[in-house]
Amino acid sequence: MLKTRVLTSVVSLLLLGVILFVIPPRATELVIALLVLVGAWEWSGFLGGRSTAVRALYVFLIALLCAVPYLNADAPMFILQTGLVWWFVAFGWTLLFPTPIPAAVRWICGALVLVPLFTALIMLFQDGPLYLLFALLVVWVADAGAYFAGKRFGRVKLAPSISPGKTWEGVIGGLILVIVLAFAVAQGAGASVAVLVPFCLAVAGLSIIGDLTVSMFKRTAGVKDSGALFPGHGGVLDRVDSVAAAAPLFALGIGWLG
Repeated sequence: MLKTRVLTSVVSLLLLGVILFVIPPRATELVIALLVLVGAWEWSGFLGGRSTAVRALYVFLIALLCAVPYLNADAPMFILQTGLVWWFVAFGWTLLFPTPIPAAVRWICGALVLVPLFTALIMLFQDGPLYLLFALLVVWVADAGAYFAGKRFGRVKLAPSISPGKTWEGVIGGLILVIVLAFAVAQGAGASVAVLVPFCLAVAGLSIIGDLTVSMFKRTAGVKDSGALFPGHGGVLDRVDSVAAAAPLFALGIGWLG
């Protein structure tokens, strides 16, 4: 299982390099859109016994919402701010789980997860591929650190009713690794360590909420993985759940910090 995960990660990183730095920018934005829409299809599986036509309608609605930032210059900031508020609400929700989640609420929550994610990824890419890459690295480093620290030292469960495998020791291990990454980037880029380290810790902390929130919806729907696009990792939502929460904060933070 670990070998499959590692192999998938390596291939994904190579493809990411091509997507961010080789193909034309418009093609990159199209790939991002397609991945988000695949995520929308996977989320539609959480809606409970819906037909293929209804699932396709849900994907179409998410596509329409993702097009809004291209039609209204003021929309991206509003979408990102709405997404950020949603993730703080989601944090409180994870503390109350298990709670019933009506199907209508799942429709709305999917949009709150996916549309800000798309908006943030596009904004970061347009600011510069390295910004987007750094945002992804913060999340991936936190995830990798949590995985290995949790495997080695994990004892105290983080959220047993949502994701029994996650531990507080894993969280601490992931955050320590993020500190190392932020410090190294600050030194290399001539940025302020006092600013970049807390910022990256906040982004990493919110990424954990994203992971738990999507896991909460998967558990409600009775599924382990959202899909099977990435061997050893699951579907698109399984790979971007943490990014979905972290990216809006990162995109907003780039503006706040200049």
